[in-house]
Amino acid sequence: MVNSTGGTFNVSTTIAGTPITTSGGQSGTQRISQRGIDLADAGDDDTPIFQNFLIVSDTSRFVLVFGTNDYGSTVLNPMLIRWSDQEDPFTWAPQATNQAGSLQLSHGSSIITAVQSRQEIVVFTDSSIYSLQYVGPPFVWTAQLIADNVSVVGPNAAVIASGAVYWMGVDKFYKYDGRVQTLNCDLRRYIFSDFNALQAQQVYAGTNEGFNEIWWFYCSANSTAIDKYVIYNYVENVWSYGNMGRTAWLDSGLLPLPVAATYDNELVQHEDGVDSYVLGVQTALPAYISSSEFDIGDGHNFGYVWRILPDLTFENSSSTPSGSAAAVAMTLYPLQNSGSGTGNSGSASITKGATYNITEEYTGQIYTRVRGRQMIFKIASDQIGTTWQLGAPRLDIRADGRR
Repeated sequence: MVNSTGGTFNVSTTIAGTPITTSGGQSGTQRISQRGIDLADAGDDDTPIFQNFLIVSDTSRFVLVFGTNDYGSTVLNPMLIRWSDQEDPFTWAPQATNQAGSLQLSHGSSIITAVQSRQEIVVFTDSSIYSLQYVGPPFVWTAQLIADNVSVVGPNAAVIASGAVYWMGVDKFYKYDGRVQTLNCDLRRYIFSDFNALQAQQVYAGTNEGFNEIWWFYCSANSTAIDKYVIYNYVENVWSYGNMGRTAWLDSGLLPLPVAATYDNELVQHEDGVDSYVLGVQTALPAYISSSEFDIGDGHNFGYVWRILPDLTFENSSSTPSGSAAAVAMTLYPLQNSGSGTGNSGSASITKGATYNITEEYTGQIYTRVRGRQMIFKIASDQIGTTWQLGAPRLDIRADGRR
């Protein structure tokens, strides 16, 4: 909008540009669609024309671009960081009277992403991590190498939660809270053995602050679209996983619940209710939890389970369409050969598990007769209106002979 005087104005395609010639009276209410401004058109002659990643520093009030062209050049330098003058996104040429400037990183071949924390900006290259800090004139910003030989899979694979930065590397997960640590991930082999590295740029990390969780959405080995996720609870140090397609994620804060985008072009709320309503259709959310194999001693004894104390509740479950009560299936799977091969199968012999449907909240005890060298305990549900919590289940088990 140019030549504004009272209720009269002209419109142009650029800032302070030539007014567009229109015809007619144009009386009444007029509406203008607001569009973004290209800094290359609005800024000075040294405004960056490329950028691989951009951040606005909240505390220091700079615009920073990562992976950009140098002053007077039209060639992309993937290891160059540039910033505008403080509180002025249109001034990029360094002068004695401003704080615009640039910085070249040395470890790596390309800047992948950056995450802003309280006192620093954590910058990821394809092989290292830097701490970028504001120090004021004359250097303005300085970078310190904090870790080398560290990877990140994509520009959206890092996120900050509870003062620490978490991210997904090409073959493991990391945490930075003043020092870089490799996270002990129980699902590492499961995730990276079924991961499409060619679609690593699609990996998206988000937080679920209400439950102290970090979510990573990624493409499985045979998929070119996001179809899986892995969750890390950084308070309880617990990992979980599942199948779900999401293209964007916004944590609670501005909104009361996390919001995500689906491949069906819908925005859906998470942590609301107990069922899925994608495309307006109510469907159950399948859920299960399974233990690892457990045994008695070193596994040389068979174990005999005769009683189970499930410690299970159905709090907040709703009525099912059929009017039946919420229920879960609890199964105890005995492994007869403790991982040794049977015949030519090369795997352990797993007999049919003993399954019990639990419908009463706070069920006290279940009597059973299961015998095996090792066992797996699993609880699962796949019913509309069902939500459950598992406490600390207990099994009465005793030694029952050796072979």
